[in-house]
Amino acid sequence: MAGGKKVIVIGAGPGGYVSAIRASQLGADVTVVEKNSPGGVCLNVGCIPTKALLSSVEVLLHIQNAGKFGINVKEFTTDFSRMVARKDRIVNQLTKGVKFLFKKNGITLVNGRVVDINPGRVKVMRENGVEEELTAENIIVATGSLPAKPAIFQFDGEKVITSTEALQLKQIPEKLLVVGAGAIGLEFAYIFSALGTNVSIVEEMKQLLPGEDSEIANLLEKSLKRRKINVYTGVRVDGIEIREEGIIAKLSSGNILETSKALVAIGRVPNTKGIGLEKLNLLNEKEFIKVNEKMETAVPGIYAIGDAVGRMLLAHKASREGIVAAENIAGLNSEMQYDVVPRCIFTQPEVAAVGVSQEAAKEGGREIKVGKFPFSALGKAWAIDDTEGMVKIITDASSGEILGIHIIGPKASDLIGEAAVAMKMEATAEDIAETIHAHPTLTEAIMEASHSVLGKAIHI
Repeated sequence: MAGGKKVIVIGAGPGGYVSAIRASQLGADVTVVEKNSPGGVCLNVGCIPTKALLSSVEVLLHIQNAGKFGINVKEFTTDFSRMVARKDRIVNQLTKGVKFLFKKNGITLVNGRVVDINPGRVKVMRENGVEEELTAENIIVATGSLPAKPAIFQFDGEKVITSTEALQLKQIPEKLLVVGAGAIGLEFAYIFSALGTNVSIVEEMKQLLPGEDSEIANLLEKSLKRRKINVYTGVRVDGIEIREEGIIAKLSSGNILETSKALVAIGRVPNTKGIGLEKLNLLNEKEFIKVNEKMETAVPGIYAIGDAVGRMLLAHKASREGIVAAENIAGLNSEMQYDVVPRCIFTQPEVAAVGVSQEAAKEGGREIKVGKFPFSALGKAWAIDDTEGMVKIITDASSGEILGIHIIGPKASDLIGEAAVAMKMEATAEDIAETIHAHPTLTEAIMEASHSVLGKAIHI
């Protein structure tokens, strides 16, 4: 147990609030400092609100395709304002939920902005302008990240926007330029395209989802193009001209794009400036906080987690890091395992992955075996009329250990859970192949892909 140790957590996002609760469970006296609403970027202007809008879009697509299922819908309309209102209600409800969890676990929430951090001490500027110093043996920095905003894009919050402003739009734009084809950019591209916006995506790297398996990325690009989304890869935006009627974007390819709004989603930067970390020499060259796999910094008693430490900027990764930090403060021996963190992109089709891509495995000098199984050969996929995509499994050729599992297709974000467990347990393709999967289900695709690795494919 933490033995009554005092812990200050700076930031109440999915890393901060989870670490606070775990520390409290282990007996610590916990104070959380947050300048905005509890829940951080993920809950307020990230994961949850985008998924709420995506759910509205999924209902729309179901209605549009209802005829295939023998259901005739004569007429319907979309009401974007009600979609946004529903999104806001969900965010508000879950924010209240975080506050409830704090109260349940005896955690003190301080509304204010941290202005200085020292070993054992945190200086906070309260909302009323009064400065206060808090003391604790241990500090967990969970300050998150902010959208990257290069000056070339002339952000005005109205025509040139980030994901934060995109979630506050009151009307569906006629045309939208999305700069950056990572998870954030692609999800917004999908949302607004489904709502009738003419969407163009520009990505400077040679593929969508840079860093992910190229075969999966290429399948997603083909799917988006079938949905009439314009895709430009290996192209950068060289300049933007803001006009009264919209935006003119000049691309390195020579193309000129006229659009209503430009959503810039080219990454995020750590929110680590102005809180005293520089003087403690805790930041690397990119201003992320330097930590080891116990989430410890070089200063005893100061830990850091979440987007502020870099690597994958994912809510669930931050939550796990928060648990690791809290457990190490309590005297337990916990370490972060980054190679089994799943990644999800909530487009249509969905994309999810855990482990390395085929390219990364080869670049690492591994001899590999690859197995694939298309959803078009799966009974459940046909039953739900969603047969696009496949499961791809990459294994070590000699040991059979799974190195990576990649999914593009229906419910990929749900299916990847099995893959993450398998990799955490250091399972082989044979282990999955010999595990009986219920029929008819989408998880059978993972089993069938495992059979494919072994050269024993049944249904293809």
